Formats: sequence, structure tokens, C-alpha cells
Amino acid sequence: MKKFLYILANILPILIMIWLIPIISNDYILTLVYVGIISISLNIKKEHNDFKALLIGFIGMTISEYIFISTGVEKFLRVSLLGMPLWLPFLWAYGFVAIKRIVQVI
Repeated sequence: MKKFLYILANILPILIMIWLIPIISNDYILTLVYVGIISISLNIKKEHNDFKALLIGFIGMTISEYIFISTGVEKFLRVSLLGMPLWLPFLWAYGFVAIKRIVQVI
């Protein structure tokens, strides 16, 4: 049960971030909200290599999404950064942190 709650606690910020996408239509404001959620989440419980996972997720997924967009595999209606929403790399970045934490616990 403790592992389940830990996994849920790490997934909850991602679910909130996804839930906010249709509610906050301004990509810049949504990005600031994401930065706040990520900061709060990382400050509640700091774990080893969280910042590295965040950075790798941010850089890696920004590059990957850009490649997908430039090859026509993906198209976004909201574009504010290289053909993608500005908030998307931040969502992916925290996703990497959550995945790292969940894998470590299982």
C-alpha cells in the first residue's frame, strides 16, 4: 500500500498538469503554472538525481518533439515554441522525474 501511495503521489502532478491544458488557454501562463507545480513537487520530496532526470527529459523531449513536428509526424494546434506548445517540454520533463521515481520504487 505504501508503494501504491508513493506512485500515486508522483503521478498526481502530471494528472493535474494534463487536466489544466484545456482550462488555461494561454501557453505562457500554463508554462508558469507548470513551473510552479514542478517546483512544489520537487521541494516536497527531493530525491537523488531528480534535477538530472528533469533536465534530460526537458532537453531530450524538446529535441524529439521538434523532430516529430519537422517530419510531419505530429502537429499541434497550440504552437508557441518550435511548432509545439511552450508547456509541453515542462510536462515531459516532470514525466521523466516521475518515471525515474516510480521505477526506483518498483
